[in-house]
Amino acid sequence: MLDESKPLFLAVAEQIEDGILDATYVEGETVPSTNELAAFLRINPATAGKGLNRLVDAGVLEKRRGLGMVVAPGAVELLRRRRREAFAQNYLAPLLREAAQLGITPRELAQMITKEAS
Repeated sequence: MLDESKPLFLAVAEQIEDGILDATYVEGETVPSTNELAAFLRINPATAGKGLNRLVDAGVLEKRRGLGMVVAPGAVELLRRRRREAFAQNYLAPLLREAAQLGITPRELAQMITKEAS
């Protein structure tokens, strides 16, 4: 299911990224074609193509003549690195700001996280 809170081509790209991260699509193997994605997701082929091309531009997919779009070597590590950076920016930085405002030290925060995770 596509995330409808963002532009469709971004949701398509993220869905393929998720598939790469969970090994639905592995490095060196093909991903669904533009037309397959468009038919499956019931979206315009141009939108599906824009999502796939975004991943090509990011180095996650490669276009191979006769095969279509293939998961690029190193794509999993690239995606993990990008998502970890986004995680730190979107979640950790606000968490640390709020903790500082509440007088929670980094050590106390680490203890709270450890307790919550167990």
